[in-house]
Amino acid sequence: MIRTFLLAVVLPVYMTLVGGPLLLFALLTHRTAALYKAGLAGAKLALWISGIKVEAQGLENIVRGSSAVYMANHQSNSDPAAVLSVLPPVLVLVKKEFFRVPLLGPAMKVRGFISIDRQHREQALVALDQAVAKLRAGHSFLAYPEGTRSPDGHLQPFKKGVFRMAIQAGAPIVPISVSGSSKLLQKGKRRIHPGTIRLTLHRPIPTQGMTVEALDRLMAAVRQAIISGLAEDERPLDLPPAEDGELE
Repeated sequence: MIRTFLLAVVLPVYMTLVGGPLLLFALLTHRTAALYKAGLAGAKLALWISGIKVEAQGLENIVRGSSAVYMANHQSNSDPAAVLSVLPPVLVLVKKEFFRVPLLGPAMKVRGFISIDRQHREQALVALDQAVAKLRAGHSFLAYPEGTRSPDGHLQPFKKGVFRMAIQAGAPIVPISVSGSSKLLQKGKRRIHPGTIRLTLHRPIPTQGMTVEALDRLMAAVRQAIISGLAEDERPLDLPPAEDGELE
């Protein structure tokens, strides 16, 4: 519980003393690079306080020179910090509740992160259209196709929205397997267990020229890639037949 206490004390102080002035600077100048770097440094600080190490392989699969959608499975609240620590600057699709957090919410908004409300379909579609426009403008995204954290560490079914987004923008998808984080910070619990999060970045899957008719095959290919980097006890409890198919 000491690590949890330290996080509860250190992070608000860091956000206030470092994030506050940089947020004001970003609002006045519309320059957000320093704010993003400070946020990333804060995420790495949180991992360090938590005793969480990140091991990554497949970094050569990061897309250079164009936008991409990085899709990762979601096991715990430590995932975003771990994944963002190895990626180039990206935007993120974030549940609307996080935009209500003081300092963090305005910082994400000014940076261009997109709030998504999955409970209201029309609002979610508008958010995805905004993401498509940003992808076409050259901004990459981090997205969680499960839509929320896994309750038990096992990979959950995927939502279609982020795949439609990638197809509409013609942006490649880089599947990312996140393994081990559910054992470090379980959903619904506050206690943090030190350990290692293992990330595997898989080869990009192109979507250029693809139509929605290929949506199911695209989802199956991304899902199969993510599963290949998970431990046995993190894989779906019931694999559908589509898992054996490959994207043509």
